[in-house]
Amino acid sequence: MDTNHTVPVKYSYRGANLTSFGTSIKLLFTGYLTTIAAGYLMALIQILFTHGMADGKFGLSLDDIVYSYYGNRSGSVLESKLNGSMKANAPDQERFTLIQWARDGGSEAEYDDKIKAIVDKNCVICHNANAGSLPDFSKYENLRKTTESNQGATFQSLTRISHIHLFGISFIFMFVGIIFSFSTGVPRKYKYTAIIMPYLFLLIDIASWWLTKLNPHFALLVLFAGFGLGLSFAFMWCVSMYQMWILGGLLKQSDRRNAIMRD
Repeated sequence: MDTNHTVPVKYSYRGANLTSFGTSIKLLFTGYLTTIAAGYLMALIQILFTHGMADGKFGLSLDDIVYSYYGNRSGSVLESKLNGSMKANAPDQERFTLIQWARDGGSEAEYDDKIKAIVDKNCVICHNANAGSLPDFSKYENLRKTTESNQGATFQSLTRISHIHLFGISFIFMFVGIIFSFSTGVPRKYKYTAIIMPYLFLLIDIASWWLTKLNPHFALLVLFAGFGLGLSFAFMWCVSMYQMWILGGLLKQSDRRNAIMRD
């Protein structure tokens, strides 16, 4: 039996790495990385419009982090929202009326007299019985709860978003890390660090929410962990795309190294 196999010259030098993968694999990896990058961008924008408006000013600050997790305990939940992320959803005069009602204790008589009409006009379009996770403000007792002191995120909500982020983001970075693992020429200390960093910073990030809930001085840790996550993602994303389409595409470099078996 003939054991001599002829391998086309264009394939004979290729190794298992990002530079040398075929176009199909590169397109698969690129599609995933591009979609995840778009999702990451949307997440940052969503943070700017939620947490980033907690102090009533656009842009993420330490005060935003404190108000979101620890709360602004000098005022009510309703006042914090109306001066923060919900500021644009009602005219100033009606916002001031709602805030004053909350400061005065949120009486049911005043609610029936003039507050209900304002709420029905500006709030119930989103805050209704079919709103899912949003409170139903068509009922007085639900709105009355928001006149209490703003204690920030509840332990129940922290538990819910913590487990969602731990599972979801871990899977995202596992696949990003697998793709990046096929890179070659990256010094080991940088490659190992980039792969493990997202998981470390994710744990720090989740822990910092709980710590900030207990003590506002930990708010800086939230920003630090978020920056670390973003930095590790950007590094792996850029290296992966560069090796696939610049080194292995435009420059047509060859690489015989097997990234699965060696670093």
